[in-house]
Amino acid sequence: MLIGAHVSTAGGLAKAVERGADLGCEAIQIFHQSPRAWRPTAYSDDDYAEFREAFDASPLGAVVIHAIYLINCASGEREVRRKSLDSLEHALRVGEGIGAAGVVLHAGARKGEPHRPAMNRAGKAIAEALESTERCPLLLENTAGTNGPLGRDFDELAELIETAGAGARLGACLDCCHLLAAGFDIRHADGLASVIDEFEDKVGLERLRCVHVNDSKVPLGGNLDRHASLGEGALGARGIAAFLSEPRFERLPAVLEGPGAGGGAVERDDIELARRLRERAARRRHAR
Repeated sequence: MLIGAHVSTAGGLAKAVERGADLGCEAIQIFHQSPRAWRPTAYSDDDYAEFREAFDASPLGAVVIHAIYLINCASGEREVRRKSLDSLEHALRVGEGIGAAGVVLHAGARKGEPHRPAMNRAGKAIAEALESTERCPLLLENTAGTNGPLGRDFDELAELIETAGAGARLGACLDCCHLLAAGFDIRHADGLASVIDEFEDKVGLERLRCVHVNDSKVPLGGNLDRHASLGEGALGARGIAAFLSEPRFERLPAVLEGPGAGGGAVERDDIELARRLRERAARRRHAR
């Protein structure tokens, strides 16, 4: 597992590599533009080349991009869907430029509208974004279980993939905070194993390309996306350790996003704690 963190691109794309290496990361996640504005960041071929050169010289094994929070592919408003598609296509092109393992996407929210039309709109936008770009995978992230955002369970993730009609480039990213908030009891290794069995059956393990590692400020089934510092939330040290040591997550980027709404700064101590929890759980697993 490639344990890492979400890092800033302030000062240029290559600065993200430097920040990740300074934190002791094996993987990093970045935004392709400001997460709270529609205006895209203009990157050149030189920017991409500089990033790839820095990345190749670093200890990093993977980079993923997180699409911006404003995107809502399911929106009933034509202008919002247009901006969402433009931003998503931009993210995928940046992903192609830097050799990203994928672009993580919150597919969108119904906002009180009927499920099926919202799902159809989201699927159409996802398909268009993939058709207009090349190579970089698009990874649908599970949500915290609120009745509105699409992807609250594995049935909805599978429905999104089927509706988009996309091939191998369309994958998934699982966030452990969101899983717990949505009612999946992953606080112990056995419970987590059952949940991943269900994911494998309904979505397909071959589509899992990334995981997000966040503790939860809300309890099991709380239906809110509120990150806590590792080991200090409802998952606790044992739950985080179980998630980090799940054998089917091997070789995947495991990204810490930090506490607070939308994530906060991740410190080197957080990365080191994640590694210790993983190693402790692995030793327990091998001792069985």
